[in-house]
Amino acid sequence: MNKLNITAVAAAVAFAFSAGAIAANMSKDDYTAAKAGIAADYKSASTGCGSFAANAKDICIAEAKGKEKVAKAELEAGYKPAKDSGYKVSVAKAEADYAVAKEKCDDKAGNDKDVCVKEAKAAQVSAKADAKALLKTSSANDVATKKTTAARAKASEENAVSRKDAATDKRNADYAVAKEKCDTFADEAKTTCVKEAKARFGQS
Repeated sequence: MNKLNITAVAAAVAFAFSAGAIAANMSKDDYTAAKAGIAADYKSASTGCGSFAANAKDICIAEAKGKEKVAKAELEAGYKPAKDSGYKVSVAKAEADYAVAKEKCDDKAGNDKDVCVKEAKAAQVSAKADAKALLKTSSANDVATKKTTAARAKASEENAVSRKDAATDKRNADYAVAKEKCDTFADEAKTTCVKEAKARFGQS
């Protein structure tokens, strides 16, 4: 897709989802109105996508759906705040970004497309891993502030485990990308490429 089309697609989905700016503890009437506004904004954006064709239209729709999904998550976080509200918003953003990135990969072909999809997935895994680690760290710290030194030590341990798990998820996703890129080679060159990728990302 050329730069002009990408700009046009971006403009088509730049509608005003404002749920993220809504303060916590809003009234039910405000919540209902905001929810209706999100639905109306999505309908307007998806209608605007009708002016595009082929993959440009698919990308436009994916971006509209993504913005709607994030706006809903932000609205729920504002209406009923919870410890995992930020995590849910981050996950919604990661999934929305992945859906758009994956659609954009359809402009490519062959191994370039395969690598593009793997990179999109790696970015999603990374974002979710970071969100999960932050949630666990926050929860562990909350417990630690209410309990003894032993609880603080346990929180520190859990924080370390969370960071390790996140690093493992990211490393596995990056390895998947590197391995996919090896498909551009054949025979011994491909074998060497995969072997080097395994060594670089600690795969057995």
